[in-house]
Amino acid sequence: MAAKQDFKRSFQRVNEIIEAHGRNPVELISILQEVQEEYRYLPEEILNYIATAMRISPSKVFGVATFYENFSLEPKGKYVVKVCDGTACHVRKSTALLNALKKKLELKEGQETTQDLMFTLETVSCFGACGLAPVMVINDEVYGKVTPEKAEKIIDEIIKEEGGRGNDQDH
Repeated sequence: MAAKQDFKRSFQRVNEIIEAHGRNPVELISILQEVQEEYRYLPEEILNYIATAMRISPSKVFGVATFYENFSLEPKGKYVVKVCDGTACHVRKSTALLNALKKKLELKEGQETTQDLMFTLETVSCFGACGLAPVMVINDEVYGKVTPEKAEKIIDEIIKEEGGRGNDQDH
C-alpha cells in the first residue's frame, strides 16, 4: 500500500511542477529538469503523464528527454560521480582513477549505477579545470588532482556518512 501512496504522491509533485510552469509547452525543458531533480531520472510513466497533463504528444516529451545529454531515462544514484577524461586528465591518469572507482563501487562492464542506487559513475569530456587534472566531481563538489587512493577514501567517507551501503532512505 505504501508504494501505491508514493506513486500518487509522485504524480502530485509532478502536477505541482507542471502547474508552477503554467502548463506551458515552452516550459517543457524546465519541467523535465525539475522532475529529474525530484526523482534523479525521468521515469517513463512520468513522461507519459507529463504529455497527457500538458496536452502534447508523448513523442515530443520523449524526444526532448532523449535529445539532451543531461536527462536520464535510467535511475541514477544519490551521488553522481563524474570523472573527466579530457586530454589533460587523461594524460594525468584519469583512466586509472575511473578503473579504481569501478572496482570500489563493484560496477560490472556497462553498469553505471550501483544496485543500491547510492552511486552513479560517469565520464565527461571536460570540466574546464585542466590545472586540477585529474578532476572528479561528485554532485556539485569538485575534487582536483585525484589519485585512485584519494577517490576511494572520498567514496569511503560518503559511505560512512550514509551509515553504510544500502541505506538510502530518500528514494
